[in-house]
This record gives sequence, C-alpha cells and structure tokens, in this order.
Amino acid sequence: MKLLLVVGLLILVFVSPVLGEVKFEKWVQAFKSEAIEKGISSSLVEQAFEGVAPIPRIIDLDRKQPEGRMTFGEYRKKIVSQIRIQRGREMLAQHRDLLQEIGQHYGVQPRFIVALWGIETNYGKNTGGYSVVNALATLAFDGRRSQYFRTELMNAFKILQDRHIPLEAMKGSWAGAMGQCQFMPSSFLRLAVDYDGDGRKDIWKTQADVFASAANYLSQSGWRGNQTWGRRVQLPGSFNSKDASLKIKKSLTTWQKLGVRRNDGRNLPLVDMRGSVVLPDGKGGPAFLVYENFRVIMKWNRSTYFATSVGLLADAIGK
Repeated sequence: MKLLLVVGLLILVFVSPVLGEVKFEKWVQAFKSEAIEKGISSSLVEQAFEGVAPIPRIIDLDRKQPEGRMTFGEYRKKIVSQIRIQRGREMLAQHRDLLQEIGQHYGVQPRFIVALWGIETNYGKNTGGYSVVNALATLAFDGRRSQYFRTELMNAFKILQDRHIPLEAMKGSWAGAMGQCQFMPSSFLRLAVDYDGDGRKDIWKTQADVFASAANYLSQSGWRGNQTWGRRVQLPGSFNSKDASLKIKKSLTTWQKLGVRRNDGRNLPLVDMRGSVVLPDGKGGPAFLVYENFRVIMKWNRSTYFATSVGLLADAIGK
C-alpha cells in the first residue's frame, strides 16, 4: 500500500507540470487566435510568444501587498526616504525648464510629477526587468484576475503593433506596468503622450514623454493645479474616528470648528475647500486632511499608503 502511495505521488509530481504546460499552451493558442482576429499581425504574435511560459515568482508576488505586511510608518520610511527626497530635489532642478513647461501645459505642479516618478521607478532607475508579454500572460492564465490581465495583454500587443517600443525592449514590472511612470498598457493607450513629436510614445527612455504622460494622467483624472494634496493635522481628543473616511467630506471651516488643526497647532487655511480626514495606520496613528488631488492620486494607485506618500514626497521635494 505504501509503495503504491509513493508511486502515485511520483506520478503526480512528474505529470502535473506537464498538464500545466498543456493547459497553458492551449490558452496561448486561443489568445493568439483572438489577437490575430483583432488585427494583430500573426508574425508579431508568434514572435512575442516564443519561449513564453508561466513564471511562478509572479504568481507569488501577486498574492502579496505592502499594506498587509507593514504599517504606514514603515512604508513611509521606506518610500519617502531622505535619499529619495534629495534625489528628487536634484531631478527637479535638473529638468526644471521641461517640467515647468509640461506642468503649465497640463496644469500639474512639477513636484508631483517628480514625486510619482521617484516612487514608481526611483527616477527611472528601476523600471522592471520582466517581459511585459510574459508577465501579463502569466497573470492572465493564473485565473485570479484573468480577464483583466488578458485585456491588458491584448493592449500590450496593440502598443507593439503601433511600434511605440520594440518587443525586446518592452520590459516592466511583474504586474505588467511599463516604463518610468509604470503605466499599465490600458493607461498607456489612453493617456501616454508623444511630447517630443517623434511619432512614438516612449515612456521608457524619453524624459519629455515620461513627464507629459504622468501629467496628462493626473490632468485627465481631475487634477486641480491651484490646490495641494492635503496636509498632516492634529485631531482633538473628542474626534470620532468614524469621521476618518474618504466618504466624508467637510469644509475646512467645519473641520476647524470640530477642533482639527495643522500639525504645528495653527488654524487650518481660510479657503473654500472641502477635505476628508484619513488615518493610514488607524486610530492613534498620524492623521491627514486630504483634498481632491489626493483622490486623483488614488486613481493612479488605489492605496492610501501610496497617495499619502506621494503627497509627502512632493512637499519635501518642493521645499
């Protein structure tokens, strides 16, 4: 009986990967047919899928999110580091003319463009080394969010077909986010910009396209160029933590009456704006009064940790 069990386990070990490969190959063939039907050249499809196979490491990464593994304080210390702040100030100075031109065109303050650039790819240094096609194929085949990633994979082929980037250079994150501003293919198709007018939307290497694409994303998402993102505040001891929600908006005058103050104890600004209180680490942690631009940043990445860190980094860079 034990011998049969051992033999059975051995068969399972050797057969399962084969079955997985067969299923993946069937999935690939079905996708290829769909892509060709939608106008992608058959030669591009065949070339792109050459050597493509599921990447287990990507599946593992897809199951892990930072907010489930660290506090906001830990996240902020890692993301809004002094090194990143200093580098951001250097980048803001180095590209000042271009950033100001693009900022004025799209109505977005340059410090926010630089902050997003810094957090997403460390100012273009870490854009990801995964083949976008292989990464998206892995996630589309996996099943957890298969339809979403299948659509993104099809969009990636449209980008390749339009010759914005050569296949071998289409690298990105494990999730398929691309270039120095880490756009998913759908965001690229909707919002990437050929700012230098060379016929390609190059968010991988062309600085003008990177900055303009990020600014266009924010602008199209409702950015208000005459406002900031928010600020850290002090809450009164009587504050009801149930009021800390993006679903609750109150005028700054109302928050002032409720005892909310700037972090240094001064009164809130006397401006006609509405804001929401957020507590990234929950009750007892740092409190922030955030405005509409905070919500715009969350359209880029639906994470309170991320949006707050972008705002804090932008403020530090701009000082």
